[in-house]
Amino acid sequence: MEPLDDLRNQRLEKLKKLEESGVLPFAYSYERTHSAREILDRFDAAKREPYSVAIAGRLMAIRRMGKASFGHVMDATGRIQIYAAMDQIGEASYQVFKLLDIGDFIGVKGDVFVTRTGEVTVQARSLTLLSKTLRPLPVVKEKMEGEEKVVFDAFADKETRYRQRYVDLAVNTDVKQTFVLRSRIVNEIRNFLGSKGYLEVETPVLQPQYGGAFARPFVTHHNALDMDLYLRIADELYLKRLIVGGFEGVYEIAKDFRNEGMDKDHNPEFTMLELYVAFRDYAFMMSLVEDMVHAVSMNVFQRSRLTYQGTELNFTPPWTRMTFFEAIQKHAGADCLNRDADALRQIALDLRLEIEGKPEKGKLLDEIFSQTAQPRLVQPTFVTDYPIELSPLAKRHRSKPGLVERFEGFVFGKEICNAFSELNDPIDQRRRFEDQARQKAAGDEEAMGIDEDFLRALEYGMPPTAGLGIGVDRLSMLLTDAPSIRDVILFPQMRPETKD
Repeated sequence: MEPLDDLRNQRLEKLKKLEESGVLPFAYSYERTHSAREILDRFDAAKREPYSVAIAGRLMAIRRMGKASFGHVMDATGRIQIYAAMDQIGEASYQVFKLLDIGDFIGVKGDVFVTRTGEVTVQARSLTLLSKTLRPLPVVKEKMEGEEKVVFDAFADKETRYRQRYVDLAVNTDVKQTFVLRSRIVNEIRNFLGSKGYLEVETPVLQPQYGGAFARPFVTHHNALDMDLYLRIADELYLKRLIVGGFEGVYEIAKDFRNEGMDKDHNPEFTMLELYVAFRDYAFMMSLVEDMVHAVSMNVFQRSRLTYQGTELNFTPPWTRMTFFEAIQKHAGADCLNRDADALRQIALDLRLEIEGKPEKGKLLDEIFSQTAQPRLVQPTFVTDYPIELSPLAKRHRSKPGLVERFEGFVFGKEICNAFSELNDPIDQRRRFEDQARQKAAGDEEAMGIDEDFLRALEYGMPPTAGLGIGVDRLSMLLTDAPSIRDVILFPQMRPETKD
């Protein structure tokens, strides 16, 4: 293959020739009448009745044959074949066609017919260059083996695809379909919540005090106010202020930011759904989650059983339910209920778990659960009744001392949601914030500080409330069979490119 610089120079030469011949290489607009899919769906091969169309898209294949050529034009709906003959479009236009490259955007006006091989085709009567490309697209080749389509010479390097998503989308139609499905998933979530009467709202991204999750924040500085601000790590504390103010069901689908590591399940910028419903508790929210995910699956994919990385997942309600300590007992064979930090360290040692430093009780329980039980939660499962040390914003359990009314949803070992019966006691909330502040002062960078304004809001009274957070990226991964979170984020965070 020729070096990129040589190929680019060849295209620059063609651009120069086009300009010298009076052709505008970068058009302003083009009026098209039909998409590729509309033509393919409409054409009746049995009647073979031609009709006129105007199409526009990217030229993805060219087969030149003297005074006539075939090509394929791709738009957002698919590909369609074109046929350009000199005696139909004129010598001048045909000379322009000869200067085209794969990747160029063109407009074609002509009549639809079917070739002798049975392919629906647009026979060009006029051709317009819409945008000349200066870099060659990677050519993805396909062939049929029996009834199966096989792709080879694909644009497959993951890092390059993530960095150059525009190229990835242009040549890999399955990638484009993933993001179409993601958009439909988000729309169905909105439809479901809207049907319940819940209000979509917006809360601040820049916050003077971060909170609502265990995470290290990004810090920025506001020059006019001369103060540091934090990119939000969660929407929770502002949405609950709205419940205090009298809204009874509010949600937000928005970007959150956490200054943490990156892997196949984590990106520092990610999309969360948070929902808060007054006068409800975590049991209500469990039913809502399984109903909503099932509705999304049915409305987007028309089925409740979907395959993820070779494993069939059944999203039909009801999902399995087990408590936090039951999950550890079942999958690790360890009884961690009512154990102090020293006993938990010994359990972790016996289980040969990787535990850094000398963490406190809450961190130990989290590590034991995460390393033993969580990876084994494959089918949709709710884990309930967490230790209070792990849940500074959840309401104490009404019948189980030391626990809170909280659940997390897991699918294929991945956490997809987190929900509470929300803490609405301002005195209890202050104590827990103070404990978090103590842990933060001791060096825990993920602990929260004290949000005095939120405590003031609680003192004005918040009704019993159920709260929920769902990772939209994680849910999209599972529903679209994407192996990495980067496969469902159009522009994931990447390390700087290195120059050779």
